[in-house]
Amino acid sequence: MDAWLIWLIVAAVLAVAEIFTLTAALGMLGVAALVTAGAAAAGLPVGLQFLVYALVAAGTLLFVRPLALNHLRPAETARFGTDALIGKPAYVLSDVTGTGGRVRIDGEEWTARSYDETLVIASGTTVDVIEISGATALVYPRD
Repeated sequence: MDAWLIWLIVAAVLAVAEIFTLTAALGMLGVAALVTAGAAAAGLPVGLQFLVYALVAAGTLLFVRPLALNHLRPAETARFGTDALIGKPAYVLSDVTGTGGRVRIDGEEWTARSYDETLVIASGTTVDVIEISGATALVYPRD
């Protein structure tokens, strides 16, 4: 049996296996086998066929697969309302303790509590919003 036909069969088997696994890895290996079938049909010796397969397989798995997986991941949805404030910086207007205080987040004044109840955050400090509980921002000082 000709080498190009063997590579073509390997490519077909990998393509069918990819249909059942949906990992994109077997499909990339199938593409490498298909390219190698073309190299074998062009008359490349067996040793160089394996080199072509290894190079194309490594190239597709290292470079093409991550790009394909990025397109398969769902896009991060936009956050609205109080969820959009989490992670934002805030400016402390009055000392923030475990029981109360005031911060400015995106130009709006909010009541605030320290995320670590034992911590007192002085006014003028920049903090991060960790959580929103009702109308109160739980904040923690930036490092």
